Amino acid sequence: MNPGWLSAACLLVIMSESCNNLTVLDSAPSVWSVAGDAGGEPFMIPMKDNVVMMEVKGGNYTPFYGGKDTTVNVNDFKMDVHPVTNRQYLAFVQRNPQWRRSAVKPIYANGNYLAGWANDTTPGPGMHPDAAVTNVSWFAAKAYCKATGKKLPTVDQWEYAAMADASMPDARKNAAYNQHILSWYEKPNTAGNPVMQDSANYWGLHDLHGLVWEWTEDFNEVMVSGESRRDVSGDANMFCGSGSIGASDLMNYAAFMRFAFRGSLKANYCIRNQGFRCVNTEN
Repeated sequence: MNPGWLSAACLLVIMSESCNNLTVLDSAPSVWSVAGDAGGEPFMIPMKDNVVMMEVKGGNYTPFYGGKDTTVNVNDFKMDVHPVTNRQYLAFVQRNPQWRRSAVKPIYANGNYLAGWANDTTPGPGMHPDAAVTNVSWFAAKAYCKATGKKLPTVDQWEYAAMADASMPDARKNAAYNQHILSWYEKPNTAGNPVMQDSANYWGLHDLHGLVWEWTEDFNEVMVSGESRRDVSGDANMFCGSGSIGASDLMNYAAFMRFAFRGSLKANYCIRNQGFRCVNTEN
């Protein structure tokens, strides 16, 4: 294991610790445009997020954690073509006041929730409407997906979709694919960039790499020791010393970084370079 990348993964965890009825109008990219306020009812009001979803054909794949003979079957699903944006999340909090910054309970989101927003319903100066929303907790991301009739992707769904490059569904052994991801890890402040500025992958999805980290439904099931991330006998707090032991491909540092990051999270964390997108498994 390259000690440089291992140290970077450890540093990632330290940083993360400190770290149907509403329509979103399609206006010019630089203009905020959202339908009116819901009035304050403390229940989830369905909404439309107007996001194109792309179909991902299922299959078997070898996950990053587990032996080389370990395969996981992923069924067909649809995934948002890009992460949820500031514009879309603003529509959500307009419609669901319990998820506004001043109203959310600390158990559901820490003090960094929507950091940078000017107030409950006004994103901060310089925040692009079509940049991925960040500083949202797992609870908030899950609530958003529920309000749109969707779900957060599982780790397996996310990893399965994200292992594609522009030309093949599984590019993990492609050095250029991994180098592209690792190069992103070295770039600062990509979270403020608008979505869909990259090329689509094999499934027609954008921004799975190169923009923000993304929440998954079962992020807290990630185990970084033992033969599988589903092996609950390991100590998730000791990944810096043993995090690569169960890896199916020790050279896949890009995946190691993602799993190390997920293993450092708690559900109420709100991190400035982490967003989310939704999936749908219904036909």
